[in-house]
Amino acid sequence: MKRILTAVLLIPLVVATVLYAPAWLFLAVLSAVALVCFHEWDEIVSSYGIPRAGPVGYAAGLLLLTAPRADLALVTALALIALVLAMRLADLAQGLPRVSAMLLGMVYVFGCWRCAPLLRSINPHWLMFGMAVNWIGDIAAFYVGSAVGRHRLAPRVSPKKSWEGAIGSALAAAALGVAYLRWAMPQVPLWEAAALAVTVNVAGQVGDLAESAIKRGAGVKDSSNLLPGHGGWLDRVDSTLFGLPVLYFLLARPW
Repeated sequence: MKRILTAVLLIPLVVATVLYAPAWLFLAVLSAVALVCFHEWDEIVSSYGIPRAGPVGYAAGLLLLTAPRADLALVTALALIALVLAMRLADLAQGLPRVSAMLLGMVYVFGCWRCAPLLRSINPHWLMFGMAVNWIGDIAAFYVGSAVGRHRLAPRVSPKKSWEGAIGSALAAAALGVAYLRWAMPQVPLWEAAALAVTVNVAGQVGDLAESAIKRGAGVKDSSNLLPGHGGWLDRVDSTLFGLPVLYFLLARPW
């Protein structure tokens, strides 16, 4: 019940922010969510015995998220600055683990979230689509897996996930993706809508497993307890963090 109530409260707020909020408010909300996610990442990292990133990590992450241009040059500059600052640590043996965890967390959280305003700039419905196919996929995976799941998907990483749940997730994502784009952007061919939905959903499922593996390695169950029934924000958006970059890559076609 807590899981359902939390979703009922959050979904309308997310939809309103994505589709109707002015750009400054959208970016402010996105920055707040990214900061919370990075804090939870930092907590997981500390469970490995690696020092937390501290204010430098948060500031660098916000720069990566909000800079007018966030290309390879910026990421390289941030990496070099982090290496220089690591020389100030009392225990130099902690320098490389700390910098590595901070940079990975920055790219994982702030870098992936940067794709949200990029998708919104193309069309807000693309961002809503990218998030929705993972929402419905998570729900379908849970209920289909609970009902008919027999074959374990990744038992070492997440023992409760099943192939049946994963397939149900992809099918639900395809159905919702086609219906949503048929309503929001009818010019998108049905086959393309279905293909995009399944691709983004599969990326999201991989993202879910990736975060589960990191938590299992750290010996923690949830990234936090901020969202009743869901765990933490990172637990809730782990699939989105993988799905949005894939969707943007497919739509922007940088190749």
